Amino acid sequence: MTATVVLGAQWGDEGKGKVTDFFASEADYVVRFQGGNNAGHTIVVGDEKIALSLTPSGVLYPDCVPVIGSGCVVDIGFLKNELEMLNSKNVSTEKLAISPNAHVIMPYHKLLDELIEESLGKNKIGTTKKGIGPCYADKIQRSGIRIQDLLDDKIFEEKVRINTEEKNKLLTKIYNREPLDADEIINEFKSYKDIVTNHVKDTSLMISKAIKENKNILFEGAQGTLLDIDHGTYPFVTSSNTSSGNAAIGSGVGPLSLNKIVGVTKAYISRVGSGPFITEQKNDIGDFLIEKGAEFGVVTGRRRRCGWLDLVSLKYSVRVNSLTELFITKLDVLSGLEEIKLGIGYRHNDEVITDYPYQQNVFYDADPVYDTFKGWSEDITSIKNFDDLPLNAKKYINAIEEFIEIPITFIGVGPERTQNIVINND
Repeated sequence: MTATVVLGAQWGDEGKGKVTDFFASEADYVVRFQGGNNAGHTIVVGDEKIALSLTPSGVLYPDCVPVIGSGCVVDIGFLKNELEMLNSKNVSTEKLAISPNAHVIMPYHKLLDELIEESLGKNKIGTTKKGIGPCYADKIQRSGIRIQDLLDDKIFEEKVRINTEEKNKLLTKIYNREPLDADEIINEFKSYKDIVTNHVKDTSLMISKAIKENKNILFEGAQGTLLDIDHGTYPFVTSSNTSSGNAAIGSGVGPLSLNKIVGVTKAYISRVGSGPFITEQKNDIGDFLIEKGAEFGVVTGRRRRCGWLDLVSLKYSVRVNSLTELFITKLDVLSGLEEIKLGIGYRHNDEVITDYPYQQNVFYDADPVYDTFKGWSEDITSIKNFDDLPLNAKKYINAIEEFIEIPITFIGVGPERTQNIVINND
């Protein structure tokens, strides 16, 4: 049995879709354990790109069971559309299992997400306005609506009316907006009941049985470590725990069940939205990475901010996740650069810091310290073996591995699911 966690080591958008697809080909179960449709990953199959935001990537394999765990928040209307999109591409969604304890994103969550972000002005977080934060807030305040509530009309309607009445006070008195109609919300969700009835399962029990039966299970993270609500660049983070510890909590299994934790990083680094970014390149290098790397958000279409790979934050990600290995994607994007840099420290008040700072103000005042490497011009997109990479590319990879002190076992050299170099794969 292997229970593998795959998660982003940066601010998301590391190419996890390709990596989870790599593991999903041999997985019996693929489990999403946090987040909602604010995440997105694209899998390239031949000439077709399949963009998924909520459905686990295992749905593309007919023998795999995709699971939406209890740590997720679910926009059921969005899920309905995503499942219809998959069915239109002849991808079966019958095996999808949804935890009864996952929380439901309601219309008032999305509206409040937008209004709160607008009210912050220049201090805005950069939210996707999908209702994720307000939904998690209701969960913590114990006023949320869960998937299982949709199975009981009386309970669901009662909760909707109570919550809508409360949210309308905010909408009308604080934000000067028209109130929402609880009956309209209730009627809308009646059309989603079949999705819940057909797909809700005791996913905690399902996964626990699978572990006992020595099945292969993949736990699929959304966003990235630096967006973790506790361990990321707060407050410019998402609203859930994106680090590996939540793979167990958000799936309903014990932490000793996890035996492989794989971090994913690009060969450079990017982020969407606001927040500190020490190695960001607001210049021709940044433009080069954005254009060649097609750095535009799957969910929002927003242009990503790009820069040199930051090994200080990457080493931090290794620590907080207990990463056992690292997958690097998009190495091919760096081909053609005469010079490539790695961030190896932060200079702050005449001191060079090589461990991730615990005070937020350091991120705004520090300057990057770089190691500089010669680039390469060769096209590496067809290479399958590490030894066949250009010498300068191998030096670059080896420097990363030496700094973070865990093995690099996979290198993506192109967008196709087959354009990979696999190292020491057992």
